[in-house]
Amino acid sequence: MTPAVILVHGLRTSSTMWRHQREVLEARGIHVIAVDLPGHGRRMDERFTLGAAMQTIGDAVADATAATGTPPYLVGFSLGGYLSIDWAARHPGAICGLLAASCGTVPHRIVIGGWRLLAKGIHRLPDRGRWLNDTALRSLVPSPGADDVLAGGVALEVMDDVLVDLLRVDPVTSLAKIEMPVLFVNGQFDHIRWHAARYLAAVADGRLVTIPGASHMVSAAKPEAFTRELLRGLADAAGRAAPESIAD
Repeated sequence: MTPAVILVHGLRTSSTMWRHQREVLEARGIHVIAVDLPGHGRRMDERFTLGAAMQTIGDAVADATAATGTPPYLVGFSLGGYLSIDWAARHPGAICGLLAASCGTVPHRIVIGGWRLLAKGIHRLPDRGRWLNDTALRSLVPSPGADDVLAGGVALEVMDDVLVDLLRVDPVTSLAKIEMPVLFVNGQFDHIRWHAARYLAAVADGRLVTIPGASHMVSAAKPEAFTRELLRGLADAAGRAAPESIAD
């Protein structure tokens, strides 16, 4: 049976960002689990912690494995990518492969500190920065992708918790521990891909794809191109050739 696919969203977004990918995968009979991380989507009333986020991924992996009888394919975007890399390194053999998207910069305390100061300033706005968030998103992601991202709500209160906990992950060290296939997908204009070459060099079995014309929100900005790469990565990880319809 084809492995299930687990989708892990990015910071401030939710499982709704994966609408296009879910529709395509499920139309092919692939079991899909799109999680909501703590503090996001249906769990907006929770605090974000690294431990709870890892438990969320672990529960999804267990459910997916039980549903199909085979280790699933793990897909993480941005925050979800950092978490998925860390989780995969800690659980060898639990998944058949990994797609890490838009997370190609190693977290650094100086950069994170700057983001924290910026986030705190934005949170002083009357709407906590919602207008700024939505306006920036819609300027970079055409509809319906932007609508999908916003459909699950915007987690405005998790920024500081997430940024602090990101300093506890070390993606390059984690990638060196991962033996299954790893696919890195970035947008051409992504501002978080400075260390993409380091990531690729760290992993034993890796491939890097840069999608032309895409921003950081690559899966929503260029959903067809992203989903095509996801399907190819899944086919490679499952140990079978990609169908002709995927390769076209």
